[in-house]
Amino acid sequence: MFEGFKLETVDLPESSLRVRYGGSGPPLLLLHGHPRTHVTWHRVAPLLAADHTVVCPDLRGFGRSSVPADAMDHAGSSKRAKARDCIALMRHLGFGRFAIAGHDRGSYTAFRAAMDHPSAISHLIVMDSVPILEALERCDARFAKLWWHWFFFAQPDKPERAIMADPDAWYGGSAESMGAEAYVDYKDAIHDPNVVHGMLEDYRAGLAIDQLHDTDDRKAGRRVACPTLALWSARDDLEALYGNVLDVWRPWTTELKGQRIDSGHHMAEEAADAVAAAVMAFLREPTSSCGELC
Repeated sequence: MFEGFKLETVDLPESSLRVRYGGSGPPLLLLHGHPRTHVTWHRVAPLLAADHTVVCPDLRGFGRSSVPADAMDHAGSSKRAKARDCIALMRHLGFGRFAIAGHDRGSYTAFRAAMDHPSAISHLIVMDSVPILEALERCDARFAKLWWHWFFFAQPDKPERAIMADPDAWYGGSAESMGAEAYVDYKDAIHDPNVVHGMLEDYRAGLAIDQLHDTDDRKAGRRVACPTLALWSARDDLEALYGNVLDVWRPWTTELKGQRIDSGHHMAEEAADAVAAAVMAFLREPTSSCGELC
């Protein structure tokens, strides 16, 4: 995996992140979702590295990165805290401004980085997500049936006990679909009780401090200042829940495009060529001056 990439553990002011990076050209930070590690990008990253310096960390609380200390408000697992890690990591690598892409839970950190650090983010790519506040405000019986885990994972103690009773049965995955080396890395993560707790804290933060940050942004009229690309999987739940995904993202952005990817939820593993092509095409486009796009 990741031929030609370097693998390091980087100590930052608030965390220690395992990170893999390679390629050359404009910098691009890729953030994984739950319950994956940065290795979920192993099929996409080499394709993007032909034109970009690609950086793939384990988010704090995931994989082999440090797990933040627990707090009543879950601030250490907030997307704001993880966005600070992103800025610090890229500065450590010599990049003051960069494109950022996130899948699933990683997209919330990417979104928060763009909102909190507009001068540092040149492009935002979000995959299989809508803003946390939008998801919660639009929650209905369909959401409760399809994404019930949001509320279960937010409970204390019980989800850790349920998952650790049989992590393989809970999370699934296979060497055939993920790749043999990627599957080993993933298995190591989901069998580590400390990592499972860190991953669940991401959800607890979502229902607590993260939605408050989104609310503050809306009240202040803040939007993502850079061009934004939304990608969603054809065989996942976003269209069933929201219809036109771009309609949900449009109030939060200033320049928006979107595309459906023919895959299931883990699009970087299932449709690497399509994901890489969409990302590269977006990053090559000149910035529009005509406002919102669809």
